[in-house]
Amino acid sequence: MNDSERLPDLLAPEDEPAPTRGLSIGSWVLIGGVAVFALVILVALLRQSQTQPTSGQAPDFTITTFDGAPFNLAAQRGNVVVVNFWASWCAPCRDEAPLLEQLWQDYRDRGVVVVGVAYSDVDSNSQAFIREFGITYPNGPDTGTRISKNDYHIIGVPETFIIDQQGNIRRFFFQVLPDTGRGDDDLFVRIGSVRATIDALLAEGETPS
Repeated sequence: MNDSERLPDLLAPEDEPAPTRGLSIGSWVLIGGVAVFALVILVALLRQSQTQPTSGQAPDFTITTFDGAPFNLAAQRGNVVVVNFWASWCAPCRDEAPLLEQLWQDYRDRGVVVVGVAYSDVDSNSQAFIREFGITYPNGPDTGTRISKNDYHIIGVPETFIIDQQGNIRRFFFQVLPDTGRGDDDLFVRIGSVRATIDALLAEGETPS
């Protein structure tokens, strides 16, 4: 047999690859497991690289609220202050906004101040967010992100700091969750746990020195 007679055999489709199939259920399970593992690693890295102040004197700051009034943190000595960094484009911020507003309504007459600091946001979008959720506690923009980045070293939003009557940071966390949500850890806390922290600080303030 000469080469010309063998050519059809060389071009025969017997070595063509088998048709490809979609991923099997097992493959999807494996991918899901890898994704969960990556999330766990990410949370661990966040904890290790955390640079936010979690104790000591809270960095002082002054903002002009969207109502045009100045808000100075140091002027709040004697009150428990909840400082929440947020943005209108932040989905978790939308989830916690009603919780923080209710917290403000429940504690505003008991020596507790809630203040929102809008991070890297457009003022008109921030104001629309405030109107949408009926937020009445003071809020203002962090112009130039000086407070967020230089003073509190936040890595994203939301982030919240609870400051005692002497101006010391007593608790830091990323997000407030409903009491029906996941359990507390050092990054995500239920609103009931936030209330417990505030109640404890108020009780400390009532204790004679």
